[in-house]
Amino acid sequence: MGVFARIGAWVRRNMPTRESMSNYRMLKPVAHRVFVPELWRFTRRSVPRGVALGMVTGILFPVAQIPLSAVLALPFRANIPTAVLTTFITNPFTTPPLWVAAYWIGHWILRFDAEIPGRPIASELAANRGWLQWLLSEAGPSTIVGLFVITITFAVVGYAASALGWRWWIARKWRSRHKKLEID
Repeated sequence: MGVFARIGAWVRRNMPTRESMSNYRMLKPVAHRVFVPELWRFTRRSVPRGVALGMVTGILFPVAQIPLSAVLALPFRANIPTAVLTTFITNPFTTPPLWVAAYWIGHWILRFDAEIPGRPIASELAANRGWLQWLLSEAGPSTIVGLFVITITFAVVGYAASALGWRWWIARKWRSRHKKLEID
């Protein structure tokens, strides 16, 4: 059994089903909206939407990613399990490098280090400012812009990769089915 097969078996074993979640007391008031079968079926349209939505909520929102992705899956008709699982792209190991990359990308886009007229005066003022001023005037906007750029990029790439992966998987199933028919 390969690595991906073991991971898939583990996910199938441990992922709560729609039926088991419908028994949760807190979900009873919204059960008619959340447990619609179309949101839990793995289809070629809902899975890429779920991946893109999971990327957006996973990267942009540092807290409550899972509930937020589940709630946002309703109006976007995205696959809820896929959206929830994709939020795990951010974790304690990936978040620090992601935020550093976001800072550098935002810094590059906003061009805080570009030459401007009066640079000696600006550099003299910059030397006397504290870390809080730097955080609010340069690091904060750079990180926010960088996070938006990374989020859009990851969501588009995730959507395209999952749509192409789905297409490849179905084509492979069809090929194996046709080969089986040719043999018989």
